[in-house]
Amino acid sequence: MFGEKIDNWVDHPIIRPSINCVAMTYALAQDPKYKDLMTATSNLTGHTINRFTHLHQSPEDLIKKVKMQRLLGQKTASCFQRCVGMDSFNAVYSTTYEIDEKYGTHYHENFKKFLIYVQDNDLTVDGAMTDPKGDRSKAPHEQEDPDVFVHVVERRPDGIVVCGAKVHQTGSINSHWHIFMPTISMKEADKDWAVSFACPTDAEGLYMVYGRQSCDTRKMEDGANIDLGNAKFGGQEALVVLDHVFIPNDMIFLNGETEFAGMMVERFAGYHRQSYGGCKVGVGDVLIGAAALAAEYNGVEKASHIKDKLIEMTHLNETLFSCGLACSCEGCATKAGNYQIDLLLANVCKQNVTRFPYEIVRLAEDIAGGVMVTMPSEKDFKSDMVVGKNGETIGEICKKFFVGRDDIPTEKRQRIMRFIENMCLGSAAVGYRTESLHGAGSPQAQRIMIARQGNIAQKKEFAKIIAGIVDKD
Repeated sequence: MFGEKIDNWVDHPIIRPSINCVAMTYALAQDPKYKDLMTATSNLTGHTINRFTHLHQSPEDLIKKVKMQRLLGQKTASCFQRCVGMDSFNAVYSTTYEIDEKYGTHYHENFKKFLIYVQDNDLTVDGAMTDPKGDRSKAPHEQEDPDVFVHVVERRPDGIVVCGAKVHQTGSINSHWHIFMPTISMKEADKDWAVSFACPTDAEGLYMVYGRQSCDTRKMEDGANIDLGNAKFGGQEALVVLDHVFIPNDMIFLNGETEFAGMMVERFAGYHRQSYGGCKVGVGDVLIGAAALAAEYNGVEKASHIKDKLIEMTHLNETLFSCGLACSCEGCATKAGNYQIDLLLANVCKQNVTRFPYEIVRLAEDIAGGVMVTMPSEKDFKSDMVVGKNGETIGEICKKFFVGRDDIPTEKRQRIMRFIENMCLGSAAVGYRTESLHGAGSPQAQRIMIARQGNIAQKKEFAKIIAGIVDKD
């Protein structure tokens, strides 16, 4: 991070908030109040497990997943980082079953053994899909540098050696293991790039470069608290580099079967696009609440336009939730037995997520006012430097002129403004605003899938029948 090796990342002030988010996925699973949402019964062992390690067994499981994600968004107002692993489990499980069915390979058994290990130890696993890609107009085998897509550089009797990288990997440093998957559909010439496997995060040859976030160095400031906005929780992204990493045979889930690369990508993307109908909604709940508090602290909560903005924010947020539930309710069983969401509705869900959070953020900033980005620092509010003719300190002057309603202490207004700033512009934006656009694929990626799944030909037939149009042979 910042060009230096970090030996103690657990206590690093920039990284620690993301660890607190992951910790919440464990803490809530131990709370009897949330047992139904946070835990499930493993279809592989019959044991009670954390839902983040579960293979969905019904539409009800898919619904509980979305509700669990909303709950965690409400508790952290940030990204809690275990969704990508859960979504990769379900995509790889069903895809490996169908690869084995065609080729007689042992990928499915490999994966089941790995997942049982993950479930029994309640491990956090990063689902690594996005490659750097290099020149987007070229296939993996056409790239000048073959490492811009993860690929096999050596096949040995006991396993494979891989090189490459995955970019902006959520929760990478906080994960015990990684599951690597292809990032695009591939053809025969890309055989060496059609690879999926599991790898421990501390494997020899694997290293990570921490991605920086807006306002991240505020966490390094001595005594910083209010200026952080969300002092306890935060997101995490990293560049994950594979430099000749050895993968044993029993951790390989795809190795050259190019026609299944696209299936794994589409299934993972579908699950992950469903996820956004839960996590982003939970974070949205918190932002709506923060905007409502800002209105109260400013003394404008009764204004009709403020009420209308809060209604619109709620409407947009619940629409996202509805999409997450809809694609879950329409889920169906795969050949492997686990349940998959309705892919069309999952992509519609994520397409809405690329738009609605931006409007929710705009409305929150409108309600809060410009003070959220122009207010003096926390140190100024605490300063005892005397500057006033009557002996007032800088701190007293700041508290005097940044007060809102008479009965609300200035610090409360100060805190909520910084919190909204953090959610809309700061490090939490990685888990809300900007990540809403690009996470689980860019808007165009969803539009491509909507075009594939939309079945325009069938819709044309509906119209022809009712309009009385008969096509001649």
